[in-house]
Amino acid sequence: MISAKFARAFFLCILFVCQQAVAQRRPQHVILIGTDGFGAYAFQQSKTPVLREMMRQGSWTLHARTVLPSSSAPNWASMVMGAGPELHGYTTWGSKKPDLPARMLDEYGMFPSVYSLLRKAKPQSEIGVVYEWDGIGYLFPKAAVNKDQHCDNDVAVSAAACEYIKTKKPDFLFVHQHDVDSVGHKVGHGTPEYYAAIERTDAHVGEILQAIRDAGMEENTVVIFTADHGGINKGHGAISMNEMEIPWIVKGPGIRKNHEVQSSVMTFDTAATIAKLFRLTQPQVWIGKPVTEIFK
Repeated sequence: MISAKFARAFFLCILFVCQQAVAQRRPQHVILIGTDGFGAYAFQQSKTPVLREMMRQGSWTLHARTVLPSSSAPNWASMVMGAGPELHGYTTWGSKKPDLPARMLDEYGMFPSVYSLLRKAKPQSEIGVVYEWDGIGYLFPKAAVNKDQHCDNDVAVSAAACEYIKTKKPDFLFVHQHDVDSVGHKVGHGTPEYYAAIERTDAHVGEILQAIRDAGMEENTVVIFTADHGGINKGHGAISMNEMEIPWIVKGPGIRKNHEVQSSVMTFDTAATIAKLFRLTQPQVWIGKPVTEIFK
């Protein structure tokens, strides 16, 4: 007959093994890759082998939606601030400060963001932002990040992000790409040139994923790929589905594989999902919800 002491020791051993297994599935790093102007419709006529492999290796939807207006600053802000323009206050394409007073301010004098939550909860975190569009520089608290790098083009963005990943192994990194949006404005959405820009972006995502592997981070890194908006003709900002629907792809430890997300996903849910990945307490003012369907 098994003694109570032995049974208790056996139970504690099993509990420890289970806790270790759960800990191993928890990501230590999150890389958020955002591509300006990448409408979800673009998957229909473009060759995106890297992103499609991400979809096979993770969870995804091509029906995630932007906030209104379907333009840059409101959506890049919402993506990391967990709420819409009504609360964070960035309401126009190029807002450099809130057009409406933010409903709440954090210790950096900005609406609470993934950056400030992570810095407060885990002060030693390595946090970076590498971006092409200079407007991104107004949408995060600079004092909360270790790396703030503005680049001239997506080739430089990819190179800087890859170098940062390999040398610093950031806990959280936001990478902003702009080639697709530039072509959309200059030549037009849905044009051969637009799809060519999509394919160049796909290759840059591949470079970043390879850097994660080279850094030995792949097994404990969650990668999220999404966009701020799509477009129609040579613009965006209105309410057509080509402007409003964006891709949302997540892969990494603890994420369901080859799974098409059925839940509603809004761009502010990205911040909430990142907060859950890092086990951060979401502020009451956020309206975003973690997309729990993606978790195993």
